[in-house]
Amino acid sequence: QVQLVESGGGLVQPGGSLRLSCTASRSIISFETMGWYRQLPGKQREPVAIFTSDGSTNYADSVKGRFTIARDNAKNTMYLQMNSLKPEDTAVYYCYADLEGRFRTYEYWGQGTQVTVSS
Repeated sequence: QVQLVESGGGLVQPGGSLRLSCTASRSIISFETMGWYRQLPGKQREPVAIFTSDGSTNYADSVKGRFTIARDNAKNTMYLQMNSLKPEDTAVYYCYADLEGRFRTYEYWGQGTQVTVSS
């Protein structure tokens, strides 16, 4: 069973920065895709930044130029650097990863970390 553990959330003022971390219980090199999602109050979970299976990165339009996804394979850890934060970035942020099995795709989620942007 794969475990993903997030950290780094908190309260920050508008314009501030936070860095989220997601540490996996196994090598992250093995994952097909890995990334960050968020769930705003009363909304569905949405992708924020993703490492795709072909090695590229995709960002939601709302975070382009402000957020950066990164990974450290040696530490089995993925990061989300969030700069120029806005109140509308307030959400629970989730780490996601998936593995291609022989007959199905296995999906894993972290427990979520709250990010609140408020003055």
